Amino acid sequence: MVIRGRELRLPILQGGMGVGVSLGRLAGAVAACGGMGTISTADVGYQESDFFQNPMEANLRALVKEIEKAKTLAKGAGLVAINAMVATRQFADAVKTAVAAGVDAVVSGAGLPLDLPALTKGSQTAIAPIVSSSRAARLILKTWDRKYGATADFVVVEGCQAGGHLGFDHAAVEAGTCPTLEEILPGVLEEVRPYEEKYGHPIPVFVAGGVYTGADMARYTAMGAAGAQLATRFIATYECDASQEYKDVLLQAKESDLAILHSPVGMPGRAVRTPLIEQLERGERVPPAYCSQCIVGCKPAEIPFCITHALIQAVKGNREEGLFFSGANVGRMNKMLHVRELMDELMMEWRACT
Repeated sequence: MVIRGRELRLPILQGGMGVGVSLGRLAGAVAACGGMGTISTADVGYQESDFFQNPMEANLRALVKEIEKAKTLAKGAGLVAINAMVATRQFADAVKTAVAAGVDAVVSGAGLPLDLPALTKGSQTAIAPIVSSSRAARLILKTWDRKYGATADFVVVEGCQAGGHLGFDHAAVEAGTCPTLEEILPGVLEEVRPYEEKYGHPIPVFVAGGVYTGADMARYTAMGAAGAQLATRFIATYECDASQEYKDVLLQAKESDLAILHSPVGMPGRAVRTPLIEQLERGERVPPAYCSQCIVGCKPAEIPFCITHALIQAVKGNREEGLFFSGANVGRMNKMLHVRELMDELMMEWRACT
């Protein structure tokens, strides 16, 4: 399929994972196979020497480096994207910086990216919202059309089985009463059709959250999806930018080890139960030692824990203090693979079912 004039040879998107889990190495490896590799902009500069003194500058500087790295590894194949969270203070600056660096696409969630077209105006960068309902898709697409005369180049529909931040009510996630991807997808497909007709190009819809195999992909493509976005499965690859200790936590985790927490971002999130999660479940607070000013509206004196610190500790492999986001199928992961092996496996399974 073609997205903004660029060919996506394989219908696979690698989901953005922060902090530091999906950077240029992983994104470039996925793109080199013909898929879309995604760099998370969330505190991407955490390894920069001046991060704790100048987090904003460090993040933007590192973002350019990671995009350049991914592009070099991709060697002209596939697409390199960023995932930019609306809830972050640097949302607009991160998008503008990535566009200037030549990123192929911006995928945006953790809030409604209603002004995203203004940030990419005049460029050839594709834009895509992450939505968890047809209502959200309708609002975003309607706003983009009326306010900017623009539409999405593709859409990601994320279900409640995803890892990380979830676009559903906390109680519904815990109770297991959220609508399924099978229930959400038809409505989103219906919402994009008028804009495909108006703007004269397809708007591929990719499913995410709970997609683990090529057979899963085939089930959704039979319903009209263009492909799938996977994240957790890419953690257990040699090219993933996280430490091996981080990967081992997920490889050793079972479904029963997963927990739903309330993130300082203001959304529920799924993660592996670790000492940090257990502390939070007991109602204990872990006061922030510093603030990187990452989240809009965050009140350091009130939040139960600092998500930046927890994610940085996780990517380094610190099981005691880290927050290890994970999708619902983590218990099925039991071995390391190279990105190309994983992509080949997914495509072989998908083709066998289509």
